Amino acid sequence: MKKMGRPVDVVVISDVHLGTRGCRAEELLQYLKSIQPGMLILNGDIIDGWQFKKKYWPSKHMKVIKQIIGMAVRETEVFYITGNHDEMLRKFAGLRMGSLQIVNQLVLELSGKKTWFFHGDVFDVIMQHSPWLARIGAIGYDTLISLNVIVNRISRFFGKGNVSLSKRIKGNVKTAVKFINDFEKTAARLAAQKGYDAIVCGHIHQPEMKFIESEGSHIQYLNSGDWIENLTALEFFQGKWSLYEHKNDELMKQNPKINGSTEPAFEEMRNKEVFKLMLKDFQ
Repeated sequence: MKKMGRPVDVVVISDVHLGTRGCRAEELLQYLKSIQPGMLILNGDIIDGWQFKKKYWPSKHMKVIKQIIGMAVRETEVFYITGNHDEMLRKFAGLRMGSLQIVNQLVLELSGKKTWFFHGDVFDVIMQHSPWLARIGAIGYDTLISLNVIVNRISRFFGKGNVSLSKRIKGNVKTAVKFINDFEKTAARLAAQKGYDAIVCGHIHQPEMKFIESEGSHIQYLNSGDWIENLTALEFFQGKWSLYEHKNDELMKQNPKINGSTEPAFEEMRNKEVFKLMLKDFQ
């Protein structure tokens, strides 16, 4: 009998960065197999086009793509919102392939609240004015994540837990803390000006759920975090948002090799067949 995943109305994930060594594709695959969402919103930087030239594409990364396409085939509505690392897809905004659609932003009404979804890189002044500098920063971040893998192996060898170098930097460098605060306030202010009740972003790899007073409005600010270090997602179920954290998922602790509802036949499909399926509704 086919296993059914945990029901969720809306799931938001962002900043997966498939194609980089820091991507935690195996954990993301476990999570996707454990849920049964009515709608899946991929809020930018799912595939890292900036680093893709490294030709680093493990089978686990392809399995994530297959799982997402499989969910769309089983009538989960999937929205791929473009980010800065997958900006090459922006020219395809509006393209629909079955239940999967590529968009630059998305507005939904959830429990009476007008909710605005987009990646958030438009708030990044560096991205707007010096994209080459942002690319250098991305390469540096990718190098730091690779170094972190080595550091954690050594740490575990000596019986200590994992550490996050970049999270420590973000938490202790005043300019990084200020950037995050400014990002959140800017997002809330723009949402208020546009008449939205809530805004859902990614981009800064900082999971968050809070309310921000801006322009005389009480704006709900949500950020889905990332699948590099935080391993987080946003879930909307029965009228409420919650923050999913992989490290606190008891089901994953009990059965880390969980097998969800992916069809076996689809799992065994070759990569070429998957891409043919993705393009069959191309118009």
